[in-house]
Amino acid sequence: MIECWFEFASNYSYLSVMRIEREAQARGVPIAWRPFLLGPIFQSFGWTNSPFVLQQAKGQYVWQDMPRQCRKYGLPWRQPSQFPRRSVLPTRIALLGEDQPWMGAFCRRIMHMNFAEDRDIDNADAVSEALAELGLPADAWLQEAGAEANKQRLRERTEQAKARGIFGAPTFFVGDAMYWGNDRLDDALDDAAALRSGQHTTR
Repeated sequence: MIECWFEFASNYSYLSVMRIEREAQARGVPIAWRPFLLGPIFQSFGWTNSPFVLQQAKGQYVWQDMPRQCRKYGLPWRQPSQFPRRSVLPTRIALLGEDQPWMGAFCRRIMHMNFAEDRDIDNADAVSEALAELGLPADAWLQEAGAEANKQRLRERTEQAKARGIFGAPTFFVGDAMYWGNDRLDDALDDAAALRSGQHTTR
């Protein structure tokens, strides 16, 4: 199994979320989806925003890098006019859906809205659209997403991320082994597949 910790506002999470389901299925590796919010993680470091915003040179680099990476993976790309975007509502929905068969498709749709359509994703209209496209009762899911129990679950997920030592997204776990960044997804999947087949790995 591979745990996929991701954030809808994270551009490098976009690259991984759009392809992990296909790549995992090809290797026979189950996915444990772990949506979370990066903002509280950054705040715990004393940061007021994404490092891509706080560090100008890093930000300039990443907007050169993303078109290259999207071409590499055959993904559409439009630089968001607002970055990072708030993503609380779709994350609350994803928490409810992380064990549902539609989870991957929902996440890909929200990511596409953000990074290919340059749309706001933290509103009921966008989330309802994504749910309706999957044939799901949007009103019911939105109501459950806004329940206090689910809000508390999201706060607890943040604490879980901190406890696991997560400092960015995407982050993957195979057992206790951490892999950070889209460029480590294939390593993580290969190691997860090796573990399932009883082989030892050196990474």
